[in-house]
Amino acid sequence: MDMNEIKEIFFQECEEQLAELESGLLKMNDGDRDPETVNAVFRAVHSIKGGAGAFGLDDLVAFAHVFETTLDCVRSNKLEPTQDVLKVMLKSADVLADLTNAARDGGGVDESRSRGLVKELEALANGELPSPSAAADAPAPVAAAPKPADDSGFQPIPFSFDDFGDEEEAASGMPSYEIAFKPRSDLYSKGNDATLLLRDLSRLGEMSCACNMDALTGLDELDPEAAYFHWNVTIKTDKGEDAIRTVFEFAEWDCDLEIKVAEAAAKVAASEELPMIPVPFDLSVLDDDAGIPAELPKSDVAAAVSAAETASNVTQIAAARVEKKESAAAAAANAAAAAQNNAAASAGQTIRVDLDRVDRLINLVGELVINQAMLSQSVIENDTTGTSSINMGLEELQQLTREIQDSVMAIRAQPVKPVFQRMSRIVREIADMTGKTIRLITEGENTEVDKTVIDKLAEPLTHMIRNAVDHGIETPEKRAAAGKNVEGTVRLTAKHRSGRILIELADDGAGINREKVRQKAIANELIPADSNLTDEEIDNLIFLPGFSTADKISDISGRGVGMDVVKRSIQALGGRINITSKPGQGSVFTMSLPLTLAVLDGMVVTVAGQTLVVPLTAIVETLQPEAAAIHSFGANHRLISIRNSFCPLVDVGRILNFRATQANPVDGVALLVESEGGGQRALMVDAIQGQRQVVIKSLEANYTHVPGIAAATILGDGRVALILDVDAVVGASRGQALKQEMSLAAVG
Repeated sequence: MDMNEIKEIFFQECEEQLAELESGLLKMNDGDRDPETVNAVFRAVHSIKGGAGAFGLDDLVAFAHVFETTLDCVRSNKLEPTQDVLKVMLKSADVLADLTNAARDGGGVDESRSRGLVKELEALANGELPSPSAAADAPAPVAAAPKPADDSGFQPIPFSFDDFGDEEEAASGMPSYEIAFKPRSDLYSKGNDATLLLRDLSRLGEMSCACNMDALTGLDELDPEAAYFHWNVTIKTDKGEDAIRTVFEFAEWDCDLEIKVAEAAAKVAASEELPMIPVPFDLSVLDDDAGIPAELPKSDVAAAVSAAETASNVTQIAAARVEKKESAAAAAANAAAAAQNNAAASAGQTIRVDLDRVDRLINLVGELVINQAMLSQSVIENDTTGTSSINMGLEELQQLTREIQDSVMAIRAQPVKPVFQRMSRIVREIADMTGKTIRLITEGENTEVDKTVIDKLAEPLTHMIRNAVDHGIETPEKRAAAGKNVEGTVRLTAKHRSGRILIELADDGAGINREKVRQKAIANELIPADSNLTDEEIDNLIFLPGFSTADKISDISGRGVGMDVVKRSIQALGGRINITSKPGQGSVFTMSLPLTLAVLDGMVVTVAGQTLVVPLTAIVETLQPEAAAIHSFGANHRLISIRNSFCPLVDVGRILNFRATQANPVDGVALLVESEGGGQRALMVDAIQGQRQVVIKSLEANYTHVPGIAAATILGDGRVALILDVDAVVGASRGQALKQEMSLAAVG
């Protein structure tokens, strides 16, 4: 694996860490003060900084370090995570994401914004909030020049927190740091060595250390796996605190570490009140396998050898006691290790797979489904008896094909959480631009859907979020005058229903001004001045190309700008979008999307000599109409009586212009379907061929958008069949939706 591949893996992990960071900050913003949440946020920034340092991404390391320092103050309860504090941190998370993207893809970031946030973060770490003017005038953080590697090859991350400037201390001479280093037993069990850590630390400058042995017990109580020693270290270095923490980077979670600037250079790490063994020699001259250096004074050698012999004797005696009998502590450790192994075995393991490979697998499964259907068709045409071995094998093949298809679809199933988290940043940025206070509430983030749907969902959601924040939510003054909370609310939810995914975007704003929409449509000659439209029909006018009710053009569109793009994007995914709005209370946009764009279960039907596929998830039941159950309504409408209730009867062939006149319902079959926003309808078809699993092929990508048709498929006999858009057909039966779609198609 070359360095580019390793770097790409790092950026993939950065995406996960950034998602974890934003998720944790949003939880804290909602009042979650669980220490584990705070630690998860800190670890995310810490991991990004560590990886970025390995690749020499100085700008990213510099900003992450300041961010990490402020988060450490929150973690140690030195800083209260109030709403104002978290607002700064959420903005910092956005800048951290920008810096990561810039490091991966090239380009730059808004330096004035990052400088201002650095200043604010530093002020928070010092316990005070910065003024807006100070944040705007803050200088850009400049990364320190990389320090040359010494003879050992050790080179710290090329950034020091001192670069943000304590000029007085730099002028007074080399700063001193006091370090309290207390290992836990986990440090040794993971292969770390305190001696090697101290050796690397000594390479940063002039160092003296003292070993505290107060915790050492008698031999009868000695646990060979415990950590009894800890060290107090004083070091003079110009490399800064960041370089010191880098030494302990991979051991920080397995020890108690405290680093502070020494109040006076005369203070040393050893205290006269504590019995300590001084180790005054320079550990940097030690090699991994070498002994005591020959250059040391005899007195120092004697002290060092004495300490080493004591430690060696203690280790040998403890090992002998362990060989004789297993102590209670060891038994407990074995039990804990066994439990950990069992947990690891039960935990799921994941691998990273290139998406192109998964796509090829999806296509092959689609071809497998088509060939299985062709084989079934051939068996039917040969009129083989149902008891033959061919039919039995064919049934097993069908079941196996279905299991393979379900398993492959599960591979591509991803939660919508990444898309929802991306919307949080958009809400914050647009709210700041418009001077509004808006809260985004997300629900159902773990709802899974095909990754192709997720990738194509971001653009329409971005349009809708921008419009909701800019034009849907009122200003704080107008909300206060209307008796509302000055903080607006945008709610984004996802859930499964009948084999589809429903995504709702709701706001508690002013709602759609229908009179304004109507007058705008008349002025643009989209509708006649004397037209009598229902509220729902007026709401749907905003989906016409170029329609907008915005009073003036701005960087952020009013509700309506780009909504034709939203509708086209949703339709390209085989979905539908509906609007529900109440004046003064807000609007709800509901998107209904398929769970997958690859395969669906459908009912194959015949209409006016054409073969169509109706999605099985939309069908409630099938029935054979009787003459007594058919009732005329008006000039061209008919109803069918179903269990003492009436349901509109829709002639699919007439709606799709397959025939000029309506067919006799008694001669066909009725499919009772349920659509989003349209209620139940009885779709009249000529005959039912059977239920099959079909592969979805995009009609728009290969031909053009056809109103009333969602997609196409290939049947077992090689013919192309159209997949019916049930929602569009139901809308056409109401006299409006399909006309608007045909108008959109003509404009396009």
